[in-house]
Amino acid sequence: MESIVLTKPQARKIILDAAGLARKAQFGTGIEAVYRVIDHLGFVQLDTNYVVERAHHHVMATRVPDYQTEWLSELCEDGRVFEYFTSDAGYLPMRDFRFSLPVKKAFKTQRKPLTKPEIILMKRILDRVEREGPLMVGDFENDRLEASSGWWDWRPAKIALERLYLDGNLMISRTKAFQKVYDLPLNLVSEETDLTMPTDEEYARFVILRTLGALGIAYAKEMAWRARNVKGNLVKKELEKMAQSGKVKMVIVDGLKGPLYMLPNQEINIKLSDEVFILSPFDILNVFRHRLKDFFNFDYQIECFVPAPKRQYGYFSLPVLAGETFIARMDAKADRKQKVLIIHNIHFEPIDLDQIIIEKFVQALKAFIQFNKCRDIIFKKSNNKNYLKAISKGLSEQGTSKQ
Repeated sequence: MESIVLTKPQARKIILDAAGLARKAQFGTGIEAVYRVIDHLGFVQLDTNYVVERAHHHVMATRVPDYQTEWLSELCEDGRVFEYFTSDAGYLPMRDFRFSLPVKKAFKTQRKPLTKPEIILMKRILDRVEREGPLMVGDFENDRLEASSGWWDWRPAKIALERLYLDGNLMISRTKAFQKVYDLPLNLVSEETDLTMPTDEEYARFVILRTLGALGIAYAKEMAWRARNVKGNLVKKELEKMAQSGKVKMVIVDGLKGPLYMLPNQEINIKLSDEVFILSPFDILNVFRHRLKDFFNFDYQIECFVPAPKRQYGYFSLPVLAGETFIARMDAKADRKQKVLIIHNIHFEPIDLDQIIIEKFVQALKAFIQFNKCRDIIFKKSNNKNYLKAISKGLSEQGTSKQ
């Protein structure tokens, strides 16, 4: 098999183009652009953390400049997008619905056997949704037998609803307050939707193509992660077959241990616009930390899961990308009552930033302030006072900076 040889800068540009970050508004504007983002990436991770605007909205606003948070709900209501848990919870295009079926089957068949009371409770809940229509957890009486022992200690009705959702017997929509509403699939999935169960091989090939489309260049382990409900090394076997037949191309990138893969029709000489993007930790670009190290020389970790004394950069540190280079990370929190975006720490990487990049960063910050429904910004700490001063000055001139 002939391999394509790429430099790291070429690889970075391909990755950024696949992620929709090669230029501003790469998918256009309006609600159709939101659908195009989901349809292209195949999966947009959902997260409930509300320190700044939730991750799925953040991902969209990064790529769609006029993004409105209600557009995701509208696409779900129109039956063009649905929410499900594959490798994580997220939004998927409805045209991929049949490829959620193997995951549902795996949830149903690979968990430990349920007890008789659990089975009875699930049947009762499903019967009630069938009779009464969409229901929320609060519509079921508190059936907890013992006091809650922590955040993830769900009561039986909540566990049953989630099992029914993961099994595919129920689906989820959301209220404006982002609460889950459980409903029957027949109310949310149109009759035209293909419900044919893919074979294991079909599903593996689907995951391979979807992963490469979203990541641009990928290792086999990233594809296996997306298909971890499939037992064994089926993804690896199908990947080898697809490489032999030319449906995927093997890639050699300067200084990296392979094998790496990409789609055969992938454009190689990508031009970037050098825009500055403030990214969500759960952006497709950031979910695989090893890729950030390998391709971008950026050592990143979201630290909300790290004990406070061990945090280096802050609780919810957002990567800042300029062109093909990560220039900073900023620990941000939106104080919605005071309408102030608080930057607890803005840590600049050890690189030189010119005035053009500073100005683009200022514009990105201004948009991020507005996106979080804030009016002002406060900077608490930085490792580079000169850059912070220049950014503060740029924001002050537009009446949005405050220290």
